Amino acid sequence: MCISKDEQKILAATTAVDSLIKEGKIFSGMKIGLGTGSTAMPAVKRLAQRIEDGTLKDIKAVATSFQTTLACEELGIPVYTLNDKAINGSLDLAIDGADEIDPDNNLIKGGGAALLREKIIAYNSARFAIVADSSKDVKSLGTGFALPVEIIAEARVPVIKALEKLGAECVLREGVKKAGPVITDNGNLILDCKWKSPVNPQEMEEKIDRIIGVVECGFFTKIKPEVFIAKSDGTVERR
Repeated sequence: MCISKDEQKILAATTAVDSLIKEGKIFSGMKIGLGTGSTAMPAVKRLAQRIEDGTLKDIKAVATSFQTTLACEELGIPVYTLNDKAINGSLDLAIDGADEIDPDNNLIKGGGAALLREKIIAYNSARFAIVADSSKDVKSLGTGFALPVEIIAEARVPVIKALEKLGAECVLREGVKKAGPVITDNGNLILDCKWKSPVNPQEMEEKIDRIIGVVECGFFTKIKPEVFIAKSDGTVERR
């Protein structure tokens, strides 16, 4: 049996949600952060199914993007913000996708331009789960999927120069079906950055975040997630 990437995404998401429910890590009354993108969406849908079948009740969700907020509204999942009294600035669990995952479960995220809110939610959650298809499982970070860096528009040129000093090649992300660059939900720009050789993600995350004009970068190294990676043979690796 060989399943497609789309089937792997659904398998990873379904396995993660059902396993975490069985283990008591997703439970009624919990506060949960919901991610953005093509693998996070099946997890959101599976969560909605388990609410509909009565397995889960009184779930309070915080969305990482406008896209996810719309999905939650359509699926009947109540949406809050981190600042609401019912959430009080912290979550029990965040579940999301990733663009790349290295052997130490360091991540690159932000392909959907939602990295800032994704990181805020992940870093303010007691647990963090990642669902992915097998193509996201890589040996090292920095040379494959371009690292998204969210920046203030007025600082574009000096930020690019600073990133180039760190060895990165930077491209301003252009919009699709719109003229000009991508504008994030926070009103900022995205630079997509690659290196000619692998980088240390922990060190590079700290260096990039110190650049004036950078809002946030797509390296996620300060909280290690539990990862569910679906394989083409229909199995799911958990690590």
